[in-house]
Amino acid sequence: MNRTRKTGRALAAGTLLVSLAAAAPEEERMEKTVRTDAEWRALLTPEQYRVTRQQGTERACSGPFHDHHAPGTYACVGCGLPLFSSDHKFDSGTGWPSYFQPVVPAHVATRVDRSHFMVRTEVLCARCDAHLGHVFEDGPPPTGLRYCINSVALRFEPRSPAK
Repeated sequence: MNRTRKTGRALAAGTLLVSLAAAAPEEERMEKTVRTDAEWRALLTPEQYRVTRQQGTERACSGPFHDHHAPGTYACVGCGLPLFSSDHKFDSGTGWPSYFQPVVPAHVATRVDRSHFMVRTEVLCARCDAHLGHVFEDGPPPTGLRYCINSVALRFEPRSPAK
């Protein structure tokens, strides 16, 4: 059963969620995608589930998009929300797809990640709370940000040829 509920940027009680964009006005807030654990497992491959629902990380250079250069949009594998554009993708040399900005800032959310004995900024899909990867402040201009994203958290939508 796929349910949606109207909300801002709230997660489970006690979890702080911060957006890189300012809080969205009411008219810009989106419906949250809420699924049971069984529904997520049925929708996603085991690796997609491990990364997006259990905050896993794919091995460097193992994902289909780390060396992918076709024009288009990278959307959330869990809910289809457009997240990143090939126009904002760059080769960071890390082995994961990297972008200097999302297509719409309100489409991604962030929160502090204190796992693995370090402090990082986790990146999530703002609609379904899928773990996407992390954002770092060592990216190229114009933002200086590097969104380091797991390929398995994304699906690619090719850009239509210009007419």
